[in-house]
Amino acid sequence: MSDYLQQLGVRQDTLSIEEKAFLDENGYLALGKLLSDQQLNDIRKVIQRLLDEEGERAGFELAESKYIRHPKEEGADRLADLVNKDPIFDIFYTHPRVLAGVAHVLGRELKLSSLNYRAALPGFGQQKLHVDWHEIVAPADYKVCNSIWLLDDFSAANGATRLVAGTHKNGKLPQDELEDQMATHPEEIIIEAPAGTVVIFNSHTWHGGTTNRTDKARRAIHSYFCRRDQPQQIDQSRYILPETKTRLSKAAIEVLAV
Repeated sequence: MSDYLQQLGVRQDTLSIEEKAFLDENGYLALGKLLSDQQLNDIRKVIQRLLDEEGERAGFELAESKYIRHPKEEGADRLADLVNKDPIFDIFYTHPRVLAGVAHVLGRELKLSSLNYRAALPGFGQQKLHVDWHEIVAPADYKVCNSIWLLDDFSAANGATRLVAGTHKNGKLPQDELEDQMATHPEEIIIEAPAGTVVIFNSHTWHGGTTNRTDKARRAIHSYFCRRDQPQQIDQSRYILPETKTRLSKAAIEVLAV
């Protein structure tokens, strides 16, 4: 294991043998509740403050990235570059359980690609089944891995993420195989779990949001990782602030690759 991962508490047994096998087979893994209720309340308050402060500019960093295809999404609140916006977000890319899962998918040389917030608003949230890479990859030659941090309970009613388990291994892209990528897939599963839960998934697994049929936003933060030899969605070196670098440990700075 890379030294910086060890320094952040990642060990060979941070994930169990059973958890690693499940992730290998299915392309996703629920890590359980990693955020306490108090942490959730504090994070939600910071998110709302940022949304109020940034207003129409919220998520502008996404529009500046050439690696994000659809930075503006109707019916969704977005925030980006959370690394620099409050220390409360440090846990999202330094938690050993999450890093262990990502390292199991990508190998030990990994880095944060982006740390963003997305909330599917009532009546919205449906996405095409997609993968987060532009081409087919060879088995085990994975480039990207994501984690979803649930800030609200996820349910079929409020637009929870759907996944088609095992599709990371099939060597096929959904746009080449599906007549309608927006339609329900007969083998999809819906991530239903309480707020505070974290789910990691191999980003070559077919996935997408579903429609929020409730009267409240369905909120989540995505800490998205890539292999160290791949470009970041958000160029961390471009945005990193001096006060952020001062705050973080050397190991955390290594995760950011700055």
